[in-house]
Amino acid sequence: MQYTKDKVEEIKIAYIGGGSRGWAWTFMTDLAIEEQMSGTLALYDIDFDSAKKNEIIGNKITAMPEAKGKWDYIATKTIEEALTGADFVVISILPGTFDEMHSDVHAPEKYGVYQTVGDTVGPGGMIRNLRTIPMFVEIAEAIKKYCPKAWIVNYTNPMSVCVRTLYHVFPEIKAFGCCHEVFGTQKILASIVEEKFNLENVDRSEIFTNVLGINHFTWLDYASYKGIDLFPIYQEFIDNHLVDGFVDNTEHWANSSFSSKNRVKFDLFQQYGVIAAAGDRHLVEFMPGERYLKNPEIIKSWDVEITTVDWRKGDLKERIAKSDRLVNGEEAVKIEPSGEEGILLIKALCGLARMVSNVNILNTSQQIANFPADAVVETNAIFEKDAIRPIFAGKLPEAVARLEEPHVQNQAYILEAATTYNKELVVRAFLNEPAIKNRLTQAEVVDLVDEMIKNTLDYLPKRWAEQV
Repeated sequence: MQYTKDKVEEIKIAYIGGGSRGWAWTFMTDLAIEEQMSGTLALYDIDFDSAKKNEIIGNKITAMPEAKGKWDYIATKTIEEALTGADFVVISILPGTFDEMHSDVHAPEKYGVYQTVGDTVGPGGMIRNLRTIPMFVEIAEAIKKYCPKAWIVNYTNPMSVCVRTLYHVFPEIKAFGCCHEVFGTQKILASIVEEKFNLENVDRSEIFTNVLGINHFTWLDYASYKGIDLFPIYQEFIDNHLVDGFVDNTEHWANSSFSSKNRVKFDLFQQYGVIAAAGDRHLVEFMPGERYLKNPEIIKSWDVEITTVDWRKGDLKERIAKSDRLVNGEEAVKIEPSGEEGILLIKALCGLARMVSNVNILNTSQQIANFPADAVVETNAIFEKDAIRPIFAGKLPEAVARLEEPHVQNQAYILEAATTYNKELVVRAFLNEPAIKNRLTQAEVVDLVDEMIKNTLDYLPKRWAEQV
């Protein structure tokens, strides 16, 4: 990197999963907006053709007159080429294909276990972990070899275990995970403030919060707007909208497989007195299965959509077609902010800014006082020149901490299971999972684990075939 006045030039970013047909495009447009940074983005993907298409798309973006940040996009055939000399590494990969994810999400349904996402916790999240962890072991080893001082930005789910794996392999690594779920809750609070005080255009960044929990199961025990405590206002809003919920005015909730009416979020506040800071689709998967996920009718009664894998497959076809249009010039990328903060965090780590954002890192500073130090937790942190300084978040209320405990424990179980090929630990994690606990017998869990592992053997180390 070269510092010139108030700019940083010749930055090298390695993008692992550089053939992405979604995250990569928003990352590119955010880079184009930021005029204080420039350099090279090396795109590495096991699907080289997809990375090559993103090379073309990225360089088209750079050539646009409205692009303030100028970047050279290069598709690489080896991870060594991408990582060598990198200042930052972005990881955004899909572990396996949607065929494997179909089993993750839908195989447990024959046992009455339903999942709305299936990528973080629950049986689907844990089997996805078995695929993802070996990939992250290889990535961590490569980073240690080719760019040990680089900052690593992870967007891949399951977020907590991905970040934990990086540190497990390479303890000195400088890695963190980014997630936008808290941003969505800040937007809801901003909308509530607008309604309450007859205001317009309240930006989510004006909503100050204290964040604590694990990824996709985060909570806010403090929220304010210009010195105003938002908890009583939030309670008042819930009292008036517990049944009808909250709907983003820009999109009807039922038109998206990723939306909900936030009624689960409101219900959790009524129960625990703190604000759940993720979307309903994620929140329900962390809770005991009877209340929200007992059956499709119960799920629907909470106005939560199951993101089916068939929907994901159809969406992928549309994005592949869009990729071809972007490459051929039939469609142009719109340079507009994505709402993500990854580029702003990189900017801060370069020393060009100082900012506070929620981040997923190890709890080694005991930023959540009643969580173990080796857990990956999500709290606020200060980002500045070559440093992330976690902000002390305090303790989660004991009732909420008890909800989090089995998932923190399962982080450890599944990481050990994936690195030692121990099926018994997978079974233990399943039995410890709130969506399954006291609902399936141990024999049923063993059968389910065997079936789900068999369905994903193409993306597991060969030793797993001996376990089922």
